[in-house]
Amino acid sequence: MQTSRAKYHLGQVVRHRKHPFRGVVFDVDAMFSNTQEWYDAIPEDSRPAKNQPFYHLLAENGSSHYVAYVSEQNLVADYSGEPVDHPDLPDLFGDFEDGCYPVQFQLN
Repeated sequence: MQTSRAKYHLGQVVRHRKHPFRGVVFDVDAMFSNTQEWYDAIPEDSRPAKNQPFYHLLAENGSSHYVAYVSEQNLVADYSGEPVDHPDLPDLFGDFEDGCYPVQFQLN
């Protein structure tokens, strides 16, 4: 059995390596756990390996807020010190402090 360790943690602010968006980690899958259709929609030359952590993000770009599902290889930590402005953040996290958001929801 292969085990993987997540590089990023709940409440951490991250950026996408290739696309202009950033977000807050609110869930982590140890390995790919989305649909095959979602995976197949990614251009073949850009598809990430499935055997790595994938992160659920409350994401934002210059014009919208959304939920993103991103492989670990496509993320980098965001050390800008700037908060993320996603409307769902207060439902899951406390106030932005020291570069991240403290978890404020019940974990299973």
